[in-house]
Amino acid sequence: MISKEQIAEDYKQIQDEICAALEKLDGVAKFEEEIWEREGGGGGRTRVIQNGKVLEKGGVNFSAVHGHLPDTMKRALQVEQDDFFATGVSIVIHPNHPLVPIIHMNIRYFEMPSTMGDSQKPVRWFGGGIDLTPHYVFEDDARFFHSGLKTVCDKYYEDFYPRFKKWADDYFFIKHRNETRGIGGIFYDRLTANDELSWEDIFEFSKSVGRSFAPLYTELVNRNRDKSFTEDQQLFQYQRRSRYAEFNLVYDAGTKFGLETNGRIESILMSLPPTAKWLYDYHPAGGSEEEKTLSLLKKGINWA
Repeated sequence: MISKEQIAEDYKQIQDEICAALEKLDGVAKFEEEIWEREGGGGGRTRVIQNGKVLEKGGVNFSAVHGHLPDTMKRALQVEQDDFFATGVSIVIHPNHPLVPIIHMNIRYFEMPSTMGDSQKPVRWFGGGIDLTPHYVFEDDARFFHSGLKTVCDKYYEDFYPRFKKWADDYFFIKHRNETRGIGGIFYDRLTANDELSWEDIFEFSKSVGRSFAPLYTELVNRNRDKSFTEDQQLFQYQRRSRYAEFNLVYDAGTKFGLETNGRIESILMSLPPTAKWLYDYHPAGGSEEEKTLSLLKKGINWA
């Protein structure tokens, strides 16, 4: 059985690999690191990159925390015991270029060991995913992104991509706007071993999702970083960022978990963009690229 210590160490290595790839991609900015400890148990490494050539603000965070779950989280997770361990890598990148997309990725592991005499079995699962939020949806880029994720998923189990793609469509949905946050990707939670997949298989899948981030995003950035853009396109970028912020503050489960378990606030809220604008009653011009993008922010599009 793979140990939680090994999972955490491998996740730390993935954090290192992604930070190196993003510094190379940007060419100017470097990550700043903060080592932090959580009151109650554990800690992490927060790494933030800012004011780069193309990466305006981004975070690549690792954490491994343990302790006791508050009652609110026990009810949310539908568990009775309160001792827990959680580790993962979480990434959000906000580019300064409106034609380069926002990207988010998370891989995580959670367990609650049974205590002596406890009749309940240990609780353990993997979760995660990767999704893209373009300010402007380019269909070729969307197909490239989803095809890459499908290739990762198909290596492990044939129904992973369609199942996790639908899960992402449903999860990354801004209900009060009736639109998806972006073009989705894959999302999964509480993934456990079964007759066809061992714990080692699921862990390898988790790491493969993590290692898909750098090549996919590098290609998308390089496709668009040298294109010219207008002030109106920058304004639309800030408007799209506001929707991203709304989702993360209202619906995101990771944000809620971090706040409920006394996580580090700066690390939890690093997902928010540096600049966003809420334009009152915004409607795009008919036939514009902005209108086209908004028409593609819906569930069920078959990008792959």
